[in-house]
Amino acid sequence: MQKQVEKIKTMFEALPYIKKFYGKTVVIKYGGNAMVAQELKESFANDIVLMKYVGINPVIVHGGGPQIGEALGKLGKETKFVNGIRVTDEETMAVVEDVLVNKVNKEITDLLSKAGGKAYGIGGKAGGLIKGKTLTLESSEGIVVDMGHAGEVESINNDVIHTIEDKMTIPVIAPVGHCDDGKSYNINADTAAASIATALGAEKLILLTDVTGVLDSDKNLISSMSVAEAEELIKSGVAVGGMVPKLKCCINAVTNGVHNAHIIDGRIEHAVLLEIFTDSGIGSIIKA
Repeated sequence: MQKQVEKIKTMFEALPYIKKFYGKTVVIKYGGNAMVAQELKESFANDIVLMKYVGINPVIVHGGGPQIGEALGKLGKETKFVNGIRVTDEETMAVVEDVLVNKVNKEITDLLSKAGGKAYGIGGKAGGLIKGKTLTLESSEGIVVDMGHAGEVESINNDVIHTIEDKMTIPVIAPVGHCDDGKSYNINADTAAASIATALGAEKLILLTDVTGVLDSDKNLISSMSVAEAEELIKSGVAVGGMVPKLKCCINAVTNGVHNAHIIDGRIEHAVLLEIFTDSGIGSIIKA
């Protein structure tokens, strides 16, 4: 009986958050180990479906780097990265699009359907959802690199997303963009998620990662920070490696109207619900 009472108490802890976020949009970048381990995939799908049933509007933007790497490996094609971004020639772009749109996206929609939800998978090129442009980067030696089909977001057609949501369906978006001349772009999933969250005026942007969150100089988790504090972590060199572009995505989203951005550990079961519906949360939140 005591266990049942504890379950009810847990539900009541979530109630204020359900009220607060009812009818709001939450954009979630799904990637990392949460997309690999079966129990985490199922946990994630259950979290998203529950959110939809309690009146929150989740929008999923997914990555697929490991799956793309595996597919390219089978073709014997090596990949070069600059600042963590995949240099994408025409042949690589064809593989990227096939893996993200036809394989990973379908797997996620199937997971959500099996969890009892209604999901619709879509690539960023469909309906002009993600318009991209060529990404220009400099290597660590200061050399400008031709990134090929690696792109950045120019604009988001959020009418496409609203059309899906109007049918009580969860949008699942593959971050493949287009431009007016027909060129396809491979767009970083964190960047795409931040741009979509901004375009939708989302309540939250959540990035699932393979780390506990943002750490301070003593390697302790920073549970909450302002945009200014996040910028200082980058400037001071406390934030390093892959955390830098993630923080920049969060800073950009919050600066442009998203209420809060979160960086959380996707290796924890039910990570999304724990971050949204509990008092303590599990990761790092960036606020204006």
